[in-house]
Amino acid sequence: MFLVVFRNRKRTDIDQAAYDAESARMEELAREQPGYRSFKSYAADDGETIALSEWDDEAAARGWGRVAEHAVAQANGRSRYYESYTLFACPDPRIHRFERPPK
Repeated sequence: MFLVVFRNRKRTDIDQAAYDAESARMEELAREQPGYRSFKSYAADDGETIALSEWDDEAAARGWGRVAEHAVAQANGRSRYYESYTLFACPDPRIHRFERPPK
């Protein structure tokens, strides 16, 4: 498994409707990519957002990064939406799980 963590802060002056539409389209498009496993996004009270995507391997994650429509969205992010962001790419993350047994 290959994990991508996208940590970001949006600008205060963005067109939120345009951002939401583009974000929804990117999620839809990502699901269609080979090696896609999952995507979730979380927003903190202080305005920071963290998006997590899981891929079969690094090649699949990098392939998603090269999809033309995604590249346009990335450029829009830098020019129109984000104040800042950091991307973390984690090959073979160590995973610990816990599940409460059924009663």
